[in-house]
Amino acid sequence: MDYQKEYQKWLASGVLTAAEQAELEAIKDDPKEIESRFYGPLEFGTAGLRGTMAMGLHHMNIYVIRHATQGFANVICAEGEKARERGVAICMDCRNHGMEFARAAAEVCAANGIKVRIFESLRPTPELSFAVRHYGCQAGINVTASHNPKEYNGYKVYWEDGAQLPPHHASAIARELEKIDIFTGITTMPYDEAVAKGMITVMGEETDEAFLKEVMAMVIDPQAIPAVADSFKLVYTPFHGCGHKLVPEALKRAGIKHLLCEPKQMVIDGDFPTVKSPNPENPEGFYLAIDLAKENDVDFILGTDPDSDRVGIMVRDKDGEYKVMTGNQTGVVLVDYMLGAMQRTGKLPKNPVALKTIVTTEMAKAVAESYGAKCYDTFTGFKFIAEKKNALEGSGEGTVVFSYEESYGYMLGDFVRDKDAVTASLLLTEMAAYYCAKGMTVLDAYQALCEKHGYYGEKTHNLVMPGLDGLADMAKLMKDLRENPPAEIGGVKVAQFKDYSDGSVVDCATGAKSTMELSGSNVLRFELADGTSIIVRPSGTEPKIKVYILTKGAGAAERDANVKKYSEWVDTLKK
Repeated sequence: MDYQKEYQKWLASGVLTAAEQAELEAIKDDPKEIESRFYGPLEFGTAGLRGTMAMGLHHMNIYVIRHATQGFANVICAEGEKARERGVAICMDCRNHGMEFARAAAEVCAANGIKVRIFESLRPTPELSFAVRHYGCQAGINVTASHNPKEYNGYKVYWEDGAQLPPHHASAIARELEKIDIFTGITTMPYDEAVAKGMITVMGEETDEAFLKEVMAMVIDPQAIPAVADSFKLVYTPFHGCGHKLVPEALKRAGIKHLLCEPKQMVIDGDFPTVKSPNPENPEGFYLAIDLAKENDVDFILGTDPDSDRVGIMVRDKDGEYKVMTGNQTGVVLVDYMLGAMQRTGKLPKNPVALKTIVTTEMAKAVAESYGAKCYDTFTGFKFIAEKKNALEGSGEGTVVFSYEESYGYMLGDFVRDKDAVTASLLLTEMAAYYCAKGMTVLDAYQALCEKHGYYGEKTHNLVMPGLDGLADMAKLMKDLRENPPAEIGGVKVAQFKDYSDGSVVDCATGAKSTMELSGSNVLRFELADGTSIIVRPSGTEPKIKVYILTKGAGAAERDANVKKYSEWVDTLKK
């Protein structure tokens, strides 16, 4: 693409506002900036679109939103009149321009004859997945950038099962977008006119109540919270986002009496003024919640990200310090609690199944199998988890009771097909209350699992590679590792080299080749002689390569030494 030509096209479009025109005029003498904005469109993938908010083809703005929606509308219309009538559910999180982008998407859908249900204001991502299923919609659109910094916004698309779009539909949209002019190829109509014509319906409390009914039905042991409600306290923060309403409501309905919501972070604000990053994976964001917990003698802290699909916890240890529990650790304790509680209460289904991603701790498999449950791996992303759940349950092979990935995402029940921090917050709190009654914290429960199943250790490294040069650097690193895989890592031999792009497995000792079940993703995996796995993949939403270390030791010291040793190898990849 000729980026200067595209830049001039935008300047001459005649549709930009005065402020938008001025923003582009201001970069006229900066060819590098022009190139970064116009060298090509944001890539439309199975996660939709995500980027920083600015004018330009390679950023998130109202023109890119309309363009993406027109492509999506074409795919929906190709399904026929029934699909247009079933329509689209639309949601947004707390991001700046969220409602503006959501309404723009609604206007394009309505003008293309597609009925729209749009939330009156910000809502959790899982409620959008629920709404698609609950109302029998053909598709869903969510304007969200999840846990990314404030400069970002995004556009996620869902299909009729409530899961993010499968690859073949994402590819169909991408093909449509190549044919559609970003300014002249869009069909739209004024929002108020669409409402008056019955093309747009607004969703509100009635949908919240239907969603909460399903959330509350996920309680496993109804006595766990009431048994300690008089003394059990917790702190909650939504990090300025969508969890501010429904998470506290669910906890109160479950019987929590002492819920302390961090007041500054309960304020909805797309600039996230109290944190550098609104991501529960980053412990520094919990500083206000920790202060509140210390002031009120609280053991347990919950935090959900801006679109309330991820949840992180902190637990006070015996020294009075608040410790972050990783997504891997939290998921392990939660799957153990859920399977145990289901067993105790007679709710464990026949042929129970747990699902996790390939980069999630192997400890989850050991825990699940100790209850007679099977555990399957999927690629990273809840669209793949949802796909596997649908396949297993559709064939009668098993009932999925728990699904998770290491980055603080958990999917529970049958009413959503995406990460769900509302339901996860409820069950994490039930779990914490259960252990409180035993005189234990969630940290104690995790330690007990280590003693039972082994000392597993995980660490994720992010090799950030921004800009145009970064894209080339990312591609080069993956190419080099694929074509010249290391014979040893950290002084330990690589036993197997797995390439998920074609599903190939190479035995490094003999050179023998075989294939594995999963294929079709740009991911490399090195299985070491000591049982450690090191996995390398480009992020689907940010300019970075993610490197995952999954290891195990005879005790905590050996586990930690392994993590340190292999992290030193990862550091060499940055050079």
